[in-house]
Amino acid sequence: MNARVPVIAVDGPSGVGKGTLCQWLANRLGFHLLDSGALYRLTALAALRRNLALEDESRVAAVAAGLEVEFRAGTDGSPRIFLEGVEVGADLRSETCGNAASQVAALPAVRAALLQRQRDFRRSPGLIADGRDMGTVVFPDAELKLFLTASAEERARRRHQQLSEQGMNASLKNLASEIAERDARDRQRAVAPLRPAADAETLDTTHSSIAEVCDRALALAARRLGLPKNC
Repeated sequence: MNARVPVIAVDGPSGVGKGTLCQWLANRLGFHLLDSGALYRLTALAALRRNLALEDESRVAAVAAGLEVEFRAGTDGSPRIFLEGVEVGADLRSETCGNAASQVAALPAVRAALLQRQRDFRRSPGLIADGRDMGTVVFPDAELKLFLTASAEERARRRHQQLSEQGMNASLKNLASEIAERDARDRQRAVAPLRPAADAETLDTTHSSIAEVCDRALALAARRLGLPKNC
C-alpha cells in the first residue's frame, strides 16, 4: 500500500447511506472512489451466471481472481459497471445479487482474491473506500475511518422506497427480514466480520438527512487530513 496517499474508509451495513456519502466525498475532494461491494456483487453475479454453487469456495474464488470488470463514468457523471463487456448496473442492484454477494463475501478465499485488487485503487490524490472491512482489513492505516449505522427498520423503509420509485413491488416485512439475515451473516463470518475499527468515528444516520451526514463527514475529513475548512 502507498501510505503517502490518504484514504478515507467508510464502512457499515447496507442501507445506511454509504454509497451516497462516498460519491459525494469523492466529488467534493477530487479523490478516487472504491466501491468494494460492487466487486463482491460482480463476483456473485458472475458465479450465478456460471451456475456455480455459491458455497463452492475454490471455484467462486477463481471467478473473483479473473473478473473482467470495467468501471466507467456516464455522461451525467453516474457510475457505469461492465462485466465481461456488458453493462450490469441494474443486475447488481437486485436483492438476489445483494444476498448472493453477502454469501460469497463470507468465503475466505474470495476475500483473499479481491484484497490486492481493492488496495490497488489507492492512487493520488486520495481514495474514498466504501465497504464493510475497509478500515479493519483493507486499509487499516486509513487517515480517517467512518462507520455508518442506522436502525434495521429505517434501512428497510429506505430500500422499500427506493424499489417503489423504480416501479418494483416489494414487501417491507420481507425486506426487513432479508436485511436482518444479511447483517447477521456479515457480522458472524469468520473472516473480516462487519464491525467498526477501534479508531473509527461512528455516524448514526437513522434520523439524519444525507446533507447532515455529508457535512459531519467532511468536517471530520478536513480536521483529520488537514484540509481547508471550505474544501
